[in-house]
Amino acid sequence: MVRRTAEPYKIKSVETLAMLSYDERKEALIKAGYNTFLIDSADVYIDLLTDSGTTAMSDAQWGALMTGDEAYAGSKSWKKLEETVREVYGYRYVLPTHQGRGAENILSQLKIKDGDFIPGNMYFTTTRAHQEMNGAKFVDVIIDEAHDPNVNHPFKGNIDLTKLQKVIDDVGAENIPYVCLAVTVNLAGGQPVSMENMKDVYSLCKSNGIDVFLDATRCVENAYFIKEREDGFADKKIAAILKEMLSYSDGCTMSGKKDCLVNIGGFLAMNDEELYIRSRELVVVYEGMPSYGGMAGRDMEAMAIGIREAVDDHYIEHRIQQVRHLGDQLIDAGIPIVLPIGGHAVFLDARKFLPHLKQEDFPAQALAAALYLDSGVRSMERGIISAGRNIETGENNTPKLELVRLTIPRRVYTNNHMNVVVDSIIDLFNKRDEICGLQMDYEPPTLRFFNARFSPLSKSGKLISKENKTMN
Repeated sequence: MVRRTAEPYKIKSVETLAMLSYDERKEALIKAGYNTFLIDSADVYIDLLTDSGTTAMSDAQWGALMTGDEAYAGSKSWKKLEETVREVYGYRYVLPTHQGRGAENILSQLKIKDGDFIPGNMYFTTTRAHQEMNGAKFVDVIIDEAHDPNVNHPFKGNIDLTKLQKVIDDVGAENIPYVCLAVTVNLAGGQPVSMENMKDVYSLCKSNGIDVFLDATRCVENAYFIKEREDGFADKKIAAILKEMLSYSDGCTMSGKKDCLVNIGGFLAMNDEELYIRSRELVVVYEGMPSYGGMAGRDMEAMAIGIREAVDDHYIEHRIQQVRHLGDQLIDAGIPIVLPIGGHAVFLDARKFLPHLKQEDFPAQALAAALYLDSGVRSMERGIISAGRNIETGENNTPKLELVRLTIPRRVYTNNHMNVVVDSIIDLFNKRDEICGLQMDYEPPTLRFFNARFSPLSKSGKLISKENKTMN
């Protein structure tokens, strides 16, 4: 018999959740323009919109808030965070930022010139936006398996070395300031990169004089998959695997709001002293002093502790297993999801869930809206809306993956909450033909998924043609 395990923590404080009626949820959804980003959190029952900044901090972290040094310059809390990053991640230089996109902005401004190319293992929205705003073109060099939700590949985040070499040959190494390697790959379904692939990518780039910068936001989750799936790592500690991973890079951008287990903050890390000096000057312009970079001293204290808590083997095992608790039940019920189950979220395959809708009808956006209407569970579209428009043609980018992301915050919900999500999705799947598509009524010029507004395409104006108002 397989012994069941419980959460590696106990609950000290609770927050009451909103449990709106069907009519109240419908009103909230209409007010938000059918965009789950625009729904007030007070109207959400189970919030799976994102794992960014939604972590429940530990008692040690809450206690550390009282010891934060809020000095404008030379903060003791910064020294503690800097030392922790150097020790756990292994980089020589660290600069604090208010969150990950602050680090992306600085790296892009300093490394990119107009006309450059940035190869990467599938785009991420804010990362690509910063690269393009500074004149670069993103080139996807992820393995083909990553674009197929049905392929059960253990490391779908891997870079295809042949594709990468072709980009180098076509545009010239001098026009590639760095390769952007995400660990894990969010938009592929939270898919990891193997240690072997990281090593090979780093070797290829070094032989061509190209830097490798990681999007290390969920690097601990990636380390867990290496321990679980790659030969030679089963008996190693997560902390040791993580440090080896990061050694095959020249630096990273980090959103501390994920694997650093805090609600705000981030950093830019690197090994090159000259780049560090230049970056330090831009931190002053965009973020704040290099000894706080947009974070309060108390946040830096909490992040330093969170970095160490995140590499605890018991913590990360439970983290991954809770995601699987949700995903495995959906698989058993015949719900189409991205395989294999990723590290931070379960991704519904909206194309297969709603096959009667064309991609131009925004099936993932419609499914996310329908899920909220059905049960008050908030999720996120990751498809044609998130992909935005081609900067040259103005046409919609049409990714092969049209997904709804069910993102599980760290240490926040129990498995019973996941069971509620499963029940709602199964009910929706059983009446999927009744869900209509959406039209976009307002489109922001950049990162449109945050603020776009929609309305149902049905003649009745209903998202679900046969509403069941008896639902709670």
